[in-house]
Order: sequence, then C-alpha cells, then structure tokens
Amino acid sequence: MNSIVINIGNTNIRFGLFDEDNCDISWILNTKPYRTSDELQMQFMMMYQTHKIDPENIEKIIIGSVVPQLTYDVSRAIQKIHHKKPIIVDRTTSSGVQPKSKQMGTDIYANLVAAHHLYPGRKKIIFDFGTALTASCIDEKGETIGVIIAPGIITALNSLIHDTAQLPEIELVKPKSVLGLDTVSCMQSGMVYGYLGMVEGFIDRINDEVNDDCFVIATGGVSHVYKPLTHKIHIADRLHTLKGLYYLGKDL
Repeated sequence: MNSIVINIGNTNIRFGLFDEDNCDISWILNTKPYRTSDELQMQFMMMYQTHKIDPENIEKIIIGSVVPQLTYDVSRAIQKIHHKKPIIVDRTTSSGVQPKSKQMGTDIYANLVAAHHLYPGRKKIIFDFGTALTASCIDEKGETIGVIIAPGIITALNSLIHDTAQLPEIELVKPKSVLGLDTVSCMQSGMVYGYLGMVEGFIDRINDEVNDDCFVIATGGVSHVYKPLTHKIHIADRLHTLKGLYYLGKDL
C-alpha cells in the first residue's frame, strides 16, 4: 500500500511517501509565510510532480499536526488533490503506547510510537531537534515515563541574532575548535557545544532517574549536526516522527 504521511510542525511541513513500512521519498516545505488552502494545493501538486507521484496511486493519507490552524487548510488541499479525506492522528489515537498526559503533542506521541515499534525490549529516549528541543522517554512496555521541553536550537539562535545589534546569521556547523577567535566560530561553538552539553546532561540525568542505560534516538532538522559529536546518541533518523505517524494511521 502506498501512503502519504504529513507532519505539520511549527516551522516545517514534512511529507513522506511510504511503500508499506518503508519511506522511499520525503521532502520539506516551510510553514511560513501563511498560505491559503488553494496555495497549498498548488505547492503540493508541484512537489508531487517533482517526485513523480501520481495521486491516483496513493491509497491513504495520514496527517499529524501541532498547528491546529494549518491542519484544516492542509487537509482541505489534500482532499482536493486525492478526492478522499485524510486520516488525522493525534495523542488520542490508539496504539501500544500509553501517553499518560492529555497535553502531549502529536509529534511527541508519534516519536514514542515509532521508538516502541522500531526498538522494542528496552527503555528509549527520543530527542527531537525541532522548533522546541524535546526529550521523551518510554519504557519496554510502551508506558511513557516523561518528557522534557526546552527552547529549540534554531529558535534560540534566531533570538540571539535578532536581539543583538552586532551578531550575524551563521550556519549551524561544528566549529574547528571549542574556543573561537571570530564572532561566527564563537557563536557556532555556543550553539553546537552548548546544546550538546545540554543533551548529554539530559541523557545522564534521565538514565539516573530511570536506573537504566536508555537507547537514544535523535530526530528533527538539525539532529545530524549533533549525532557525530557524541557516543551518547545511538542513532539519528530524520524520518522518525513520520514513521510514528505512519504506525498510528496504518490500521485506521
């Protein structure tokens, strides 16, 4: 079965084309500036054409969202393209995971669901490097242990740039050294190694609290920057959240 899975986030909309359980193609669209459902329909069709996707061959569309005002417009655009209603999944969608909170975001829930399916038999921590940096922990039985939410890396970087007069925009890459001598490398060190220290600190504290050595997954836009810098992150998977949404909607 061919499925389109859509993750609507605060910064980006990520699409994935799934052939059964495998995501063969994915792409990202920026959620800003705001677009109408007609504009979204045109943009989606352009991406379908780019990736040679025939809407007639798509049997199911699954949407997860943390932006309620976009959910309706994206769903409407998708319905016009596919002539069928998409399946909307959220924390109330049944799965083998117990969310244990009525406030849990769909993205965090999807991360837990994907981890439970893909890495069974152990406790897991999932770091999502998105608009917010989240760390969610789940046990072997699918029970949510807890979640941490901190400002996202790009969010913090943009705030730093916009609220200071002389700091430039920078590329988020590993600097040549921890201590920099020019503004760009100094900022890169602060954002890369500062957040790396936060992530490693979270892992140590969570492991102490759950009395275990958790398997750690990193996902989200800049996860690829941090995975090579530490042995504490075991795997990086940019499609992890999409996979969770797929599992949530697979049998609906």
